[in-house]
Order: sequence, then structure tokens, then C-alpha cells
Amino acid sequence: MIPVQHVTRYVTPLREGGSLPGVVEADDLGTYVCKFRGAGQGLRVLVAEVLVSGLARRLDIRTPRLVALDLALDLARYEADEEVQDLLRASVGLNLGVDFLPGAFGFDHAEPQDATAAARILWLDAFTANVDRSWRNPNLLRWHGDVWAIDHGASLYFHHAWAGGITDPARFAAQPWSIADHVFADHVGDLPAVDDVARAVLDEDALAAIAAEVPDEWLEPVPGAEGAEAVRAAYVRFLGARLGSRSWLPGAAA
Repeated sequence: MIPVQHVTRYVTPLREGGSLPGVVEADDLGTYVCKFRGAGQGLRVLVAEVLVSGLARRLDIRTPRLVALDLALDLARYEADEEVQDLLRASVGLNLGVDFLPGAFGFDHAEPQDATAAARILWLDAFTANVDRSWRNPNLLRWHGDVWAIDHGASLYFHHAWAGGITDPARFAAQPWSIADHVFADHVGDLPAVDDVARAVLDEDALAAIAAEVPDEWLEPVPGAEGAEAVRAAYVRFLGARLGSRSWLPGAAA
């Protein structure tokens, strides 16, 4: 599982996001962007963050280190903002911590690009059906001259349909993905080479290792998969089915 740290101080909210993430400090002396389990988007967004971040690392895509942040109830009593208090009270337990990159700034598409990094990010977003990396909102940072991919929670839409039970992975495997608004759409011609690289490093064992990083308490039981291991196995099946297809690859790569 991803490492667990304990939150020692809530620093400030980040009001740019609809789920009101916040900057916190932890007992490892680290500073993190905390994505709260009590936010309206729910636990599955945190699961998507861990899974897609794990895929990114195996594709040599820069993405911040993740930890699970254990938040205690008494932290809320020191916050004057009632909205923040309510969020902290609703988020007691394990939350997601994204390593804070001090001095990072927003990605500017007009700057010179690393074509390999751009194509790998494009492949990752197509594979995970990420709908939130448009040129309007790229969810990319530039840090020490490199591009870092952040905010993967809008990926893996299929798990939001699991309320009635695990659905058929074949549908996700074949589901096309639109490249139209993607910030790196102009790198579509590089996807065949990236696809070969990705399939060489991703297999069922790699997918299972990535899924093992998700904390058990974030894996909500659903009909037909009542335990954490069963839900974890479902994610491996869905990602494995997607990997077994190429019909989702956009443009020239298909």
C-alpha cells in the first residue's frame, strides 16, 4: 500500500478545485495537497488517482509521489472556516496526499515540449479514459523544467457504474476515447511507438502490483465484490481488458 503519514497541520484550502483540496503538513515533515475522502466526489476518485499515478510511473511519466494521510477528528476544532471544519470532520481516516511541488507553475503549451513525455501522457489518458486534460485545463505543472502530470481522478469512469454490481469489462475495453480537446492532441502520430513501449511494461502482474497500492478502506464493496480484494481484482480485470484491445487508441494509432 502507499505509505501512511499522519496529518499534523491544515495549512490552507485550494479553492481552485470544486472538491476543496487543501495544503497540509504531515509527521514526516512533508507538505502535501490533501484530497479529502469526505469531498463530494467520493472515494473512487482517490482510487483512480492511485491507479493512474501507478501507471504513469511505469511509463516514466513524472507525477508527484502519493501517500495516504491519516486525519484525526481533533484537527477540525482549530479551523475557523466552517466549510473547512465540515470537510475535515467528514474526512476522518485515510485521505490522499499528493506531494506538494514548491515553485511549480502551470503548464504553458506555447513553450517547447518534450515530445516523448507528451505522447506518453496522451497514451495514458486514452488508456484510462481521462476526460480532464484539455487545453483549457491541462492538469499539468512545470517543475524544474520538466512537465508533471497531476489530478487523475476523472479517469476510469467505469467504476461509477458499479452501484448495482461489477459491470462488463469488455465495454470499457472497446470504448473509444475522444482526443478532440486534449492538450497534446497534436502528438497523435507518436502514439504507435508509445503503445509498443507501454505494452512491454504493463501486464497483469504490473496491474496487480499497482492495484495493491490502494488502501483497503477506499475500495467500497459492491454487489458481487463485497471485499477489498474482490474490488481490487475487478480493477485489474478492467485495465487488463483495456490493454487487450486497441480500438480505444485515437487517430493514426488505431
